[in-house]
Amino acid sequence: MKEKTFEREEKYLSPFAKKSKDSLGRVRPETPCTMRTDFQRDRDRIIYSKAFLRLKNKTQVFFAPDGDHYMSRLTHTLDVSQIARSLARCLSLNEDLSEAIALGHDLGHTPFGHVGERVLNRLAPCGFRHNEQSLRVADKLEKDGKGLNLTFEVRDGILNHPRSGKPSTLEGAAVTLADRIAYINHDIEDAVRAGLLDRKDLPPRAVKVLGNDTSERINTAILDIVQESEGKPYVRMSEEKYGALEELSGFMFERVYERANKLIQESAERMLGELYEYFTNRPKELPVLYQAISAEDGIDRAVCDYLSSMTDKYAIGVFKKLFVPREGSV
Repeated sequence: MKEKTFEREEKYLSPFAKKSKDSLGRVRPETPCTMRTDFQRDRDRIIYSKAFLRLKNKTQVFFAPDGDHYMSRLTHTLDVSQIARSLARCLSLNEDLSEAIALGHDLGHTPFGHVGERVLNRLAPCGFRHNEQSLRVADKLEKDGKGLNLTFEVRDGILNHPRSGKPSTLEGAAVTLADRIAYINHDIEDAVRAGLLDRKDLPPRAVKVLGNDTSERINTAILDIVQESEGKPYVRMSEEKYGALEELSGFMFERVYERANKLIQESAERMLGELYEYFTNRPKELPVLYQAISAEDGIDRAVCDYLSSMTDKYAIGVFKKLFVPREGSV
C-alpha cells in the first residue's frame, strides 16, 4: 500500500512537492510502517497525542465565551488543516505533509491564548514562543518525555509556521498562509458573535477585494494562492489580495484583539504569574516529568513546559487549589 502511495506521488505531485520517499527522516531511526508513509504516521501520532487533545480547552481569542460556537485552539487547528490541505491538493503538493504540519503547529500553545504566551515570555529568562514550544512538545514532552520522533519536514514546518518563519518545504509555506487566513476570518465571526464588531465595520477595500463573508474570503484567498503559485517553486498570495488580508489583520488587532486581550490580561497575568513563582520555588511539587526536566534543563524551562501544557480550565483549577481559600480552611 505504501509503495502505491509512492508511485502516485511520483506520478501526480508537483516537482516542487516534498515526496514521502524523499523525507530526511527522523532523529531516531525506526522500522518503517508497511502501510503508511512517514508523513502519514506523523499525522496519526499528532492526532493521538495528549497535547492535541488538550487544544479543545485552550482559548483561541475569547476566554470562557458564553456560547457553544466560538473557536477554540482545536477548532482553529482543524480549520488550518482544512485550508492547508485544499492548497496542497490544488497545487499538487504533499497533502499528508501539509496536514501533519497544520495539526501540530499549535501543540505548544499556552492557556489563555496569546496573552498567556506573552506572560510566559516576560516571566521566563529562557523566553517563550509558542512555535518553539510546539516543536519541544513534539520532540521531548509527549509520551512521558520520549517525544513523538517526527520527521524533519514536519518538525521544520511546525517551527517555522509563523509569518516570520522560513519553512524548507512548500507544504510548510502553505500552512503558514493557511494559519493566517484561518485565524483572521474566523476571529471576525467570533468578534461579531461576541458583540465586539459589526460586519459593516470591516474595511470596505478589504471586503471588496476578498469578499463579504468568511466563506467567500477564504475561497478568494485559496483561489488567489493557487493562481499565483501553481507550477512555481513558491506558495504565496498576489500583492493585492495579501494587502487586503493585511488590512483586515490590522483592523482586527486595533478593534478586536486588543479589547479581547484586555478582558483576560489581568486574570491571566495574575494566575500564570503566581503559578510560575509558586512552582519555581517548589520544584518538588511539579509532576514527575517536569521534575526530571528541571534537573536536566533548569527550573524555568520546566515550569514553562508545565504551565504551557495546561488548558484554561486546568490552570484555573490549580490556581484555585493553591491560592483561593476553601470553606473551613484556616
